[in-house]
Amino acid sequence: MTLTYEQAVDSLHVLDPAWPRPAVLDALGAPGNRHLLDYVKEDPFGAHVFPGNVPGHAPEAFLADLDAQLPASGPIHLWSYIPTCAYRCRFCQYPVVVVKGGPEVTRERAAHWVDLNIAEARLWLAAVPNLARAEVGEFNVFGGTPSMLPEPEIRRLLDFYRENFGFTTGTTVRFEGDPSTFTQPKLELLRELGCTKLSSGVQSFDDHVLRESGREHTADMCVDFVRNALAAGFEWVSIDLMYGLLDQTLDSVRRDLDVVLENEVPAVVCTKLHLASYADSRTGVTGEKPAAWQLPEYRDRLVRKGHRWPTLGEQYQMREVLTDGLRAHGYTEHPTMYFARDGLGPEKWKSIMVDQDRQEPEVAIGLGGSSSCRASEAITDVNSKRYAETVAAGRIPLGSATRFTPEGQESRAVKMALSTLQPLDDAVHGRRFPGRSLFAEPWLTRFRSLEARGLVRLDEAARTVALTRDGEVLVEAIINTEW
Repeated sequence: MTLTYEQAVDSLHVLDPAWPRPAVLDALGAPGNRHLLDYVKEDPFGAHVFPGNVPGHAPEAFLADLDAQLPASGPIHLWSYIPTCAYRCRFCQYPVVVVKGGPEVTRERAAHWVDLNIAEARLWLAAVPNLARAEVGEFNVFGGTPSMLPEPEIRRLLDFYRENFGFTTGTTVRFEGDPSTFTQPKLELLRELGCTKLSSGVQSFDDHVLRESGREHTADMCVDFVRNALAAGFEWVSIDLMYGLLDQTLDSVRRDLDVVLENEVPAVVCTKLHLASYADSRTGVTGEKPAAWQLPEYRDRLVRKGHRWPTLGEQYQMREVLTDGLRAHGYTEHPTMYFARDGLGPEKWKSIMVDQDRQEPEVAIGLGGSSSCRASEAITDVNSKRYAETVAAGRIPLGSATRFTPEGQESRAVKMALSTLQPLDDAVHGRRFPGRSLFAEPWLTRFRSLEARGLVRLDEAARTVALTRDGEVLVEAIINTEW
């Protein structure tokens, strides 16, 4: 799928004539924004990835950095990664462990990964003394497919975290899974255990698109999940929708939007298909095995069989159908790609980490976790065998860490704040970085350039910097290429 710049320009202008031309095409096609088109044509992953700028930081030093920040921190984001999956999707780059076999095999493997996760969590608590006292703003059980866990293992996992970390009455608990595995008994158990949020990777409500993506659930199962979860009393039910998938059309995406609106889904994550390696952006969620769709020979074979990949232009048409449709029906985007019905947002776990006035630590426990504080960040090992051996040896399985210079901390803070799509407030920036201003160098020249290209608006009277509509669409490319 790698395109030359000229091919990318051509792909940008191949549109479905039945649907409006996306407004962002003018900005992407402008000569001064060639680097932005170079970024998006590679389908990278990076809107929420903020690695350190000094490699070679010792993992032990990261743990000390984290411990030093926690006493003065606001509520943190804590997450537990359970890597088990029943199968691997064709676009998946995550470090997953495929579990196949009868119920006894599944139970045994599930218990093994809960054991490992709890054992690693105990190592964190011992190595970072202030972690047990830090207030948890939101606790997320991500995957993988944690909803595969048998009910006793779900209870054991959630009970452990509630008993050993700083959960309060203000802590929200979120659980992720496949639509087909959120059975009624599991929904009831999760409610009993204090979970108020559910997330599911629906990806599409088109059965053909789901099959070609390697998903083993149907559109009807996705609708049933949403309806059952809302009926069970979950206040926040979030689904992921992807665009740019094999054989996906504008009509199919429009039907996805219609299903969301008909079922009053509280929150939706709209994600472009990413095929560049996640490892290129240093994110812990990338596994060791490439996704099937990342293999050029596999993609070429699909095309020879009569399948079709949407063009860049069609992908931005799809994005506009979803995002404009959601906004028109009372959804707000905050941060980028994350939509919630008005009154429910912003996405709490992301806002803890990236909102300009917060930017608190994240602690990720489990295979391939990505943890950070203001001074540094670290990634947990993604090799499942090595991970298990390290935990068994009594060591936190951090694979690597990087730190931030003072300039790197400031740059990271600005990038994270931009990803929220909220205006940047110079007063907030000055309190975080005394003597620094977004309206002084080095920031002023950078923002003036973005303003000249129609991507931000500077309000010197209010001392704010706000993304334009085109800037919001291209924020991932902006924060990863402009500085």
